[in-house]
Amino acid sequence: MADLHLTIDRAAGGITGQIARELREAVRRGRLAPGERLPASRELARDLGLSRGVVVEAYEQLVAEGFLVSRVGVGTSVAPAAGRAGDEEARDLPAPAAEPYYGSRSTIPDLGSFPRERWLAALRRTLATLPADALDYGDPGGVPELREELAAYLGRVRAADVRPENLMIVGGVAQGLSLTVRALAGPPPDGRAGRDLAWFTDRAARPEPPPGRIRLAVEDPASLRQLPLLHTAGADLVTVPVDEEGVDVRALAATGARAVLLTPAHQYPTGVVLSPRRRAELIEWAAGTGATILEDDYDAELRFDRDPVGCLQGLAPDRVVLAGSVSKSLAPGLRLGWVAAPPEIAESIRRARGELDLGSPVLEQYALADLIRDGGYDRHLRRMRREYRVRRDALTRALAGHLPEVTVRGVSAGLHLLAELPGDWDERQAAEAAGRCGLSVEPVGPMRRGPGPPALVMGFARLPAHRAAEAVRAFARELHEPRGTRADHRSGADGSSVCPDKP
Repeated sequence: MADLHLTIDRAAGGITGQIARELREAVRRGRLAPGERLPASRELARDLGLSRGVVVEAYEQLVAEGFLVSRVGVGTSVAPAAGRAGDEEARDLPAPAAEPYYGSRSTIPDLGSFPRERWLAALRRTLATLPADALDYGDPGGVPELREELAAYLGRVRAADVRPENLMIVGGVAQGLSLTVRALAGPPPDGRAGRDLAWFTDRAARPEPPPGRIRLAVEDPASLRQLPLLHTAGADLVTVPVDEEGVDVRALAATGARAVLLTPAHQYPTGVVLSPRRRAELIEWAAGTGATILEDDYDAELRFDRDPVGCLQGLAPDRVVLAGSVSKSLAPGLRLGWVAAPPEIAESIRRARGELDLGSPVLEQYALADLIRDGGYDRHLRRMRREYRVRRDALTRALAGHLPEVTVRGVSAGLHLLAELPGDWDERQAAEAAGRCGLSVEPVGPMRRGPGPPALVMGFARLPAHRAAEAVRAFARELHEPRGTRADHRSGADGSSVCPDKP
């Protein structure tokens, strides 16, 4: 059994994170070899003078990351494949200076918390039991087992009204929305999508979209990443303002749109939750006009301070297309998502998958079905909700303490918050300053078509709780001190930085 030497700074706080970091580094550097047993949590807690729960939580974190394995009656040991001998030099290379320390995108999840052991166990069970014929090209709409598990899960967790045959497996929400727009727009007359990059259309100049295209309303502000995909799929985009209740349905009705794309559970980037009144108005608009609602179920599973809100699709399954994925709950690199749609749209998406790429990889689909079926997916989500809430609280406390002039909004769910800046602040300069101090931020200005205050989207999923105050303190200095003084603070004679060191 390994005798551990761990350096713990009690004054710095975040003891669980410190233990996990020390053990992780010991595995990476080879001080703890694959298969080596660790002290029992009770023994290590006694040695460190800490409560056993703190050590248990650190062990659980490293088990979830795949560095450790734990078996009842055997104890906790280093995972067989956890060491990375031979890449010491690569690990020591500094990251590019422009890369924020805690994630390059404000909405990326903590990829270090991916449940490696559970996912590996699900893959092993799949490979041990899967018939050979199941490894052939599958149904382009997805393997039946995953569609059945997801239909039941969405009904239980999101109050969705979904039948497995109307639920299609796709390569993430972006693909699901693109295929839905393609289904709604119909084929272009010459078989080609529109090529110009003028994403937004002027209704007065273009009363009706040409064949093969559809007028799609999007929220303002909204993420810019999906706009080129939607346009290429056949959408002429118009914007609808978002206020404190969500999308303005009266303004939506005035656009003449035949479909609308929304993030009602946690609007990006404002964090607004669509109010009950607006939900009712939206369903009434869709029913009265025959329009389709595209519901991006963004951040719906990552709620903190409010009761869960059911999806719109459960209210009007004949008018709403529900799109979701595991990109925030597990990892975006899995490229696993789903679309629950009315039968004719679902069948169109299924045909399109067959024509474009023959569907998604089957092993990952079976593994996800297994993870949902045995409760591992639910357990992982519960653990990550607890952890993300701690990180969110640390960031909001730090902002309140060091930047009280900043108004924080949209914190009830998700992986980001909206930080509204004073009206005379330069949004771009503030974003650059935050990035220099390791914070993951995006300016909201480029996401707006209409007027609005300067604001930043700030991600907290990959920001360790014990680092939040240090990073925000440095950010405040960057904003408040004269540039010459800031430069002196940022880089002294020895080249050191006031911004937090990388963990």
